[in-house]
Amino acid sequence: MKYRLIGLVLGVIASSGALADTIEWEGREFEARNVKASVVELKGEQVLRVERDLEALPFDVERLGETVDEPHYMRLKGVEFTDVIFEVKMLARILQPSPFASSQGFIGVYFRTTEDDSAFDSIYLRPNAGRADNQRVRNHTVQYFAYPDYKFDKLREMAPGLYETWADVGMDEWITMRVHVKGDTARAFINDAKYPSFIVDDLLSTSKSGSIGLYVDIGTEGYFKDFKIISSSSPKAGGV
Repeated sequence: MKYRLIGLVLGVIASSGALADTIEWEGREFEARNVKASVVELKGEQVLRVERDLEALPFDVERLGETVDEPHYMRLKGVEFTDVIFEVKMLARILQPSPFASSQGFIGVYFRTTEDDSAFDSIYLRPNAGRADNQRVRNHTVQYFAYPDYKFDKLREMAPGLYETWADVGMDEWITMRVHVKGDTARAFINDAKYPSFIVDDLLSTSKSGSIGLYVDIGTEGYFKDFKIISSSSPKAGGV
């Protein structure tokens, strides 16, 4: 009952135009970092809705590489992990009207996020590319980047095709992503795949521990549900 009341109250706040900086969702506390977020009802479920706050963190289409893949996410509060396995379901829609005509429904996760947002790793999706008719576009469906020095454009120039791949995902549908982070390696399992859909075997961030974030970028209306931490180790205790 308490959870239902929280969801209803946050929904009222969101509809009035005021958005919470911190949200209790699914028994955990998340902090908004340059995003607008609220708990809403979608298809009969209470889910977390997130979109990038372009007033807090503007972007410039003429300087796309410099103004995307930034600290715009919901940060899980009160935890710090080194290695972790976690899972979340996500659904992307294009905002109408969209502030970016080429939006691909950018949605995903950050991990090992430092408290001051100075460094983190990310794996995210472009669901609009997943079932495109063009194979070159499809190959950009899943993306890795490391903030701040290795964003998508630099990695694409540095090692074409190594830090992105294809996955069978689409817009306006729930996508399950389970991420295994261990040492310098991250593996993403998409939609309950038995084997990894994507492997990053040389994580490039300078951060070796931190929290988890739920990410959206330009033009995305993102929804999240069923977030869970399956296993983890902390830099202090060795286990959580």
